[in-house]
Amino acid sequence: MDSKTGLCGVACSEQLQQEFQHLRSQWWWLLLFGILLAVCGSAAIIFPPLTVVTTFAAMVVLGVTLMVAGLATIVTAFWAGKWSGTLVQLLIGILYVVVGLMITDTPVRSAVAMTLFVAAFFIVAGAFRVIAALVVRFPHWGWALLNGVITFLLGMVIYRHFPQSGVWVLGLLVGLEMLFHGWTWIMLSLAIRQIPEKTA
Repeated sequence: MDSKTGLCGVACSEQLQQEFQHLRSQWWWLLLFGILLAVCGSAAIIFPPLTVVTTFAAMVVLGVTLMVAGLATIVTAFWAGKWSGTLVQLLIGILYVVVGLMITDTPVRSAVAMTLFVAAFFIVAGAFRVIAALVVRFPHWGWALLNGVITFLLGMVIYRHFPQSGVWVLGLLVGLEMLFHGWTWIMLSLAIRQIPEKTA
C-alpha cells in the first residue's frame, strides 16, 4: 500500500513538474488574461452604461445556458432508454428550456426578479452569519460578524433601491467577480514566473 502511494506521489510530482514548466514558459499569457479580466471588471463597475449592458448580457447567457442544458437533458433522457427516471429527466429538461426561453425573451423582468432574489438571499445570509458569530464565538468570530453585517446591509441597500437596482446589481456583481478573478490570475502568473527553472 505504501509502495503504491509512493509511486503515485512520484508520478503526480513528475506531472506537476511538467505542467509548471509549461506554465512558467507561458506565464505572461496568464498575466495578460488576468489584466484583461481585471480591466473588463473594473469597466463594468465604474461605468453605469456598461453595468446595465453586463446585467442584460448575464441574463441572456443564463437563459442560453439553461436552454442548452435542457436540450442536453432531454436528449440524454431519450438516449438512456426506458428506465424509472426517464420521465423525471424529460420534465426537468423541458423546464430548463422553458425557463431559458422566458429569461432570454424578457431579460429586464428576469433581471429584476433575480435582483429581488439576490437581495433576499443577502439579507437572510447576513442575518444568519451575524447570529452564528454572536452565539458560537468561534476563533476570529469578529471577521464573520463583520462579513454578516456587510452582507446584510448590502441586501438592504439593494432592496431599498428596488426595482431600479434590477438594472445594475447583477452587472455590478459580474464586474466584481471578473475583477477578483482577474487579480487571481495576475497573482498566479507572477508566482509561476518566480518558480526556479530546476524546480519548476
